[in-house]
Amino acid sequence: MNSKPILVVGGGPAGLAAAHALASVGQRSIVVEKENRLGGAPILSGYAKLVPSGEWARDAIGGMVSRVEGNPLVEVRKGCRIEEFSGGPGDFTARLSDGSTVEAGAAILCTGFTHFDSVNKPEWGFGTFPDVVTTTQVEQMISTGKGIRCPSDGRKPQRVAILLCVGSRDRQIGREWCSKICCTVSCNIAMEIREELPDCHVYIYYMDIRTYGLNETYYWRSQEEFKVKYIKARIAEVTSDGQKLIVKGEDTLVKRPITIPFDMVVHAIGMDPNVDNKTLAPIFGVGLQEHGHIAKGSAYGALGETSRAGVFVAGAATGPETIDDSIAQGKAAAMAAFALVNQKTAVAA
Repeated sequence: MNSKPILVVGGGPAGLAAAHALASVGQRSIVVEKENRLGGAPILSGYAKLVPSGEWARDAIGGMVSRVEGNPLVEVRKGCRIEEFSGGPGDFTARLSDGSTVEAGAAILCTGFTHFDSVNKPEWGFGTFPDVVTTTQVEQMISTGKGIRCPSDGRKPQRVAILLCVGSRDRQIGREWCSKICCTVSCNIAMEIREELPDCHVYIYYMDIRTYGLNETYYWRSQEEFKVKYIKARIAEVTSDGQKLIVKGEDTLVKRPITIPFDMVVHAIGMDPNVDNKTLAPIFGVGLQEHGHIAKGSAYGALGETSRAGVFVAGAATGPETIDDSIAQGKAAAMAAFALVNQKTAVAA
């Protein structure tokens, strides 16, 4: 096959799936990853057990990394960024931050997302009280084997609150979108806390529960089997009385104020657009959605199209997405790019 390789930007689940799919049909690809490790957020942020498979991230996504890094049809460039991108379908040239240039027949943007920074929600205590943590930090406690502990003094918490929609569905801070995965991840984390610490009471404060087809295995199971308590509420603030964290808000079902003490408060953080999208979009000549996600073309033509011919997109680069769907989109974009490149090759021949 004489076609030029396909450039895959980003080595997370979508990018890994795209590169592997291309290799499976004999197509060369070049994966460019800005970090020094492949795997994206599940590996770089130390995720624990994935939803909905229950597999450990280091095994599931780590296996995808090994498959790509060991494939002779995939060239991996780590610690690199794309500085320039020019040309047209079948004949693109990219200049990398290490000074090298690569030729590509097409590009697939698999640039993922950025975790919401809870500092942008200061009234909920993150950055002020050490025992206010994020779901990502709790995942790291579980995945490293250290267990669920209060960062301030290392004690096992007896009462934990998980606050949903931190950095999602919040117009006041410009985050109007639902991040899609936080409810299910929070249900999963709540069960893992109860499994490790059976005497710990876990409360989930929610506006709505959106477990997207996983109600039985996460929402109902967490209540019925693991006795996780759900409170429909609007949280006003998280403060401290010097010993306990105090969650203040309104129970919106009974319309009354609530003030409950906790040892640990967990922010279920949402998925922000990749902070690099505003830089990447002009480099690749693609459009952005209003909130800063990469804009998709028609879903009824070639899957994963962007506003520029020959440049495709997959996964959370276009908005909040699950790992499983990011993998599916990576494979779909790979096949669309493969068809384009080899159609151009056939015409040229």
